[in-house]
Amino acid sequence: MSRARAAKKLAQAAAFGGGGLGLIGAMFYGVLTAEAEYAKRVIGPTRYYPTPGNGLYGRYPGLPITFAMLGDSSAAGYGTDSPDETPGVLLASGLAELAERPVRLVDVSKTGAKSTDLAAQVDSALQAGPHVAVILIGVNDVKAKMPPSTSVRLLSAAVRRLRAANCEVVVGTCPDLGVVRPIVPPLRWVARSWSHRLAAAQTIAVVEAGGRSVSLGSLLGEVFRTNPSMWGRDNFHPSAQGYAAASAALLPSVAAAMGVGPESFVHPEPFRGEAILPIAEAAAQAARQAGTEVAATEVGGRERGPRGRWAALRHRRRHPQAEVDRVEEHEPDGVPAGAPVR
Repeated sequence: MSRARAAKKLAQAAAFGGGGLGLIGAMFYGVLTAEAEYAKRVIGPTRYYPTPGNGLYGRYPGLPITFAMLGDSSAAGYGTDSPDETPGVLLASGLAELAERPVRLVDVSKTGAKSTDLAAQVDSALQAGPHVAVILIGVNDVKAKMPPSTSVRLLSAAVRRLRAANCEVVVGTCPDLGVVRPIVPPLRWVARSWSHRLAAAQTIAVVEAGGRSVSLGSLLGEVFRTNPSMWGRDNFHPSAQGYAAASAALLPSVAAAMGVGPESFVHPEPFRGEAILPIAEAAAQAARQAGTEVAATEVGGRERGPRGRWAALRHRRRHPQAEVDRVEEHEPDGVPAGAPVR
């Protein structure tokens, strides 16, 4: 079975409440969960909870953009020494610079979160009236032995709730667990195959729910395989430098979702490997190349073709890291009393 077909079947199983375990293979899933248990023993228990950088960023005129960060330790920035090094703050600062508007960060992510925790995080985020949200989730679902279809279904539900509130959504899909050092060959290759299929299924579900996805792959490619400085002290979570690389891949898509930045309205460029494809094919290609965005589009005024929804596959150019510029406010945790206005 091709990756595109496998991902489509897994996404369909999630949509209709199927188990989905057979779609990636019971052996694959069992092996991966066993490796996750081994990795947890090597890494040790969670000992650190990063401080969220909730607040206002960017000294620009105009009404603030409210940006919500949801997800697990990869969203919270586990292992960072300062809130300024967390993905939420890095993305808020970068978005403020590209939009030339202040950005209010509402970070509801939590170390150890699973997809079952997304509903509560969405509840918290919606209280602030977010304009755009980023979700990073999935690795802890493997540790908890959650069926992949359940993980995808819960993610889809979270995206739909945010979109129903007129909030744009960008999801960083499941990273390539094959690059995690405590997972060794030959099980590393199994983990890589499983991760790619889950990432592709997440992409299909996210795009169908009205969001856009960015494939994190090997947490941004070969550099994570070859550069030890990208990894944190536990060799499992990224370092501050690693989080900066992941944020740099997500930022162009966050900006495009808000219609700001130099590339927001540029059509796909074939010479850069960009294309408009059926969603399953776009999802499979994105899973193989880190940093690839997939979003819904139309062909001839139609959302769907003979092989399903049309999707634009993009390799957006990254921007230099913005300087963190937090604006002091009198409101607690930087959360306004009322929902902001666009």
